[in-house]
Amino acid sequence: MLNYNSPIMETKEYPDIKISEVEPILKINLRGKNRDFVTKVGKELSIIPPVDPNTSSSNEKLNLLWLSPDEWFLYSNNKIELKDSNFLEDSLFNEISKKKLGSVTNVSDHWVKINLSGTKIFDLLSAGCPFNFSNFKNSKGAVTQTLVNHIDVIIHNKNTNELNLFVRRSFSMHLWSWLNDSARFI
Repeated sequence: MLNYNSPIMETKEYPDIKISEVEPILKINLRGKNRDFVTKVGKELSIIPPVDPNTSSSNEKLNLLWLSPDEWFLYSNNKIELKDSNFLEDSLFNEISKKKLGSVTNVSDHWVKINLSGTKIFDLLSAGCPFNFSNFKNSKGAVTQTLVNHIDVIIHNKNTNELNLFVRRSFSMHLWSWLNDSARFI
């Protein structure tokens, strides 16, 4: 995370909806297929990688989201100091990539994390998303990759009425504008 400049840096509140960017945090893409890969990731992170589709696992500092049978998305709950971020990334790289078990890619500057909270967040997302949130909203830790207003996003159901939404940096301002415009009418 070199010289991170946030595209948003604000929090907006509407009746029953709060929208805020949470940055900078560590984000790493992990890819691998074999059991040794899963074992190494679990040992390095103290988190067992989820193997069931659209699920996640976490500890007090980190979240690990299942994206596909051979891909996971790791992100921190809070801001991590650069030295700690580098240590974790280097540790994963040394135990996974160097041993040819899989790949470790730092995507911290690629994704923007937007936190949505409140009782009407699913109404807001449903206004521009084809995904059916009826089961998702009751499943803590659930993960989905979908479209919101024609923009690819990853959504992590963090807690009751609280979501973390990840969007590519190049689309973040467009999505931020849409979320705020739409929240006024929900």
